[in-house]
Amino acid sequence: MNIFPNDPGFPARVLLLGGTSEIGLAILAALRLPAGAEVILAGRDEQRLAAAGKELPGQVRTVRYDVTETGSHQAFVDGLFAEGPVDLVVSAAGLLVPQADCERDVALAATMIQTNFTGHVSTLLAVAARMRAQGRGTIVVLSSVAAVRPRKANPVYGAAKAGLDAFARGLADLLHGSGVRVLLVRPGFDTGRMTAGMPPAPLATTPEAVGAATAAALRGGGPRRGAKAVVWVPPPLAGLAVALRLVPRPAWRRISR
Repeated sequence: MNIFPNDPGFPARVLLLGGTSEIGLAILAALRLPAGAEVILAGRDEQRLAAAGKELPGQVRTVRYDVTETGSHQAFVDGLFAEGPVDLVVSAAGLLVPQADCERDVALAATMIQTNFTGHVSTLLAVAARMRAQGRGTIVVLSSVAAVRPRKANPVYGAAKAGLDAFARGLADLLHGSGVRVLLVRPGFDTGRMTAGMPPAPLATTPEAVGAATAAALRGGGPRRGAKAVVWVPPPLAGLAVALRLVPRPAWRRISR
């Protein structure tokens, strides 16, 4: 299914928030964007954005975006949509700070919450309003299996992802019937740049696997009955998540890491 409906005068437009995200870039690569598509990579590091853009097909441009600067998000979104409709927004900004570092410097904990939760909310509310006004669009939100049940090893990260996960589900209900679809992606432990040096957890995945699964779900249908709303990568994580919720708390304290 074509997730980029034709709009006379405008090519398909895709916005990646967190434009150097390995998973976000893997999603764009797996989508095999149509010729003439405009890809907008939004982030803070201009050099890394430019390098990432060279690996993507289509017309790629970079724009400055800081997920922690919540006061700028409305104007940022309004400016992009004023140039023309945006078909797909992938919200992929993320930060993982070790718990010990958060305890030594609570400002790092606040930054992680802003990056993984607060900034997504302020940006996506602006995106949702614009997409609802244009009558169509898709929003992809990158959650995590960590959202299922925060672990003692990193409760700040787990809480931020749990908040983002809840927000995405509520946003999907808010936009139901508007022509705008929200796809929530819940990867397991991702063996990428952000987790380098950490021992992989069971059912670990890769950016490429998350990208392929997300692209497949996006092609599976628009905001209609039967369209997938949540993607687990790998799929067995869905069953594991049910089991994690059922573990008694004393046992969870012993086994969670």
